[in-house]
Amino acid sequence: MAPHAQNSTARSGRGDGKPVGPVDPTVVPRYAGLGTFARLPQVDRVDDYDIAITGVPFDSGTSYRPGARFGPAAVREASRLLRPGYHCELDVTPVEAVQIVDAGDIACTPYDISRAVEQIEEQARPLLAKDKKLVSIGGDHTIALPLLRAVHHTHGPVALLHFDAHLDTWDAYFDQPITHGTVFRRAFEEGLLVEDRSMHVGIRGPVYDQDDFVRDHEFGFQIIRCSDLDRIGVSAAIDRVKERIGDTPVYVSVDIDVLDPAFAPGTGTPESGGLDARELLGLLRGLGDLNIVAADVVEVAPAYDHADITSLAAATVVFDLLALMVKQKDATGTDRSEGDAS
Repeated sequence: MAPHAQNSTARSGRGDGKPVGPVDPTVVPRYAGLGTFARLPQVDRVDDYDIAITGVPFDSGTSYRPGARFGPAAVREASRLLRPGYHCELDVTPVEAVQIVDAGDIACTPYDISRAVEQIEEQARPLLAKDKKLVSIGGDHTIALPLLRAVHHTHGPVALLHFDAHLDTWDAYFDQPITHGTVFRRAFEEGLLVEDRSMHVGIRGPVYDQDDFVRDHEFGFQIIRCSDLDRIGVSAAIDRVKERIGDTPVYVSVDIDVLDPAFAPGTGTPESGGLDARELLGLLRGLGDLNIVAADVVEVAPAYDHADITSLAAATVVFDLLALMVKQKDATGTDRSEGDAS
C-alpha cells in the first residue's frame, strides 16, 4: 500500500508527514462547516489518499419504498455526531494512520438502470487501485453490482460478506435483470465472486419460494440467519465467517435493513426480527483479520427515519469499516491486498 503516516508528506500536503484529518471540533463545532463524511477532507484537498468514501445516490432499483437516493447526504450529516478519532474497540486511530478522504458523490441517471450501472462503475474505477480502498454509501443495493465490477477490474474475483435481511440473489423483477434484489446473482454469473467463499448474515423473514435457498446455495453462498445467531451467538458467527472467507480478498456489503426496524426504521424494505445495533457492530468488529478491499453501506431511506436513528447507525458502520481497513495492515505498514490481481 502507499506509504502511511510516517511517509505521507507528499500525499497529505501538510508538510509534517501526517495525514490530513477531520476538522477540529474544538475549533469549529461539529454542527458547523462543510458536510463531508465525519468532516474529513475532500479528495481535492490532498495530493493522494489511502481510503476514499463516496456517495452513490441511486435508488431506481428499489422494489418497494424509494428514497435511498437521499441516503448519502443523510449519512454524511449524521456522521457529524461521530468522534472519528481513536476506535477503542479496535484499538486504532484511522484518521491518523492513513489518509482518508470524501470523494463526493458519483453522478448517475435516475431514469435508466443499465446506464446508471455503467456510470457508477466508470466513476468508481479511478477511486480504486491496488493501493487504495473504497467505502461507498448508497443508494439502494443495485449499486453493489457496478462496484463489484470495479473491484474485479483491480483485484479480480473476491469473496462477498453480505449483511442483509434478504438474499438479493433473485433472478428478475418485472423482467428487469438488475435491481436491488438481483445484484448478487448477477455478480455470481459474471464471475465477480470467488466460488464458495461468500456469506449472507442476518437473513430472515419470508421468501418467494422455498427453492430460493436451494438456488442461493448453488450460487456459492452460505447463510447465517438471525435465528442462527439466537442459537450460536455472535462469537461463533464470527468464527464461521473467518473460516469461510479466510484470507481471500473480500467485499463487505451492509444493507442497513439487516438491523431490526427498531434500530433502522429508515429503509425501504424493513423486516421484523433483525439484528440489534450492538450485534451488528460486534460482528463487524470481530472481523479485523479479514482482507477487506472495498465495502458499501446501502438502503438508508431518510424519509422513513426518526431522529436520524438509521443514518447514525449507517455512519457508525462506515466508520467501523474504515477502522477495519486500517486494522488489517500488519505491523510493517503493508497491506494484505497488495497481491496480483486475478
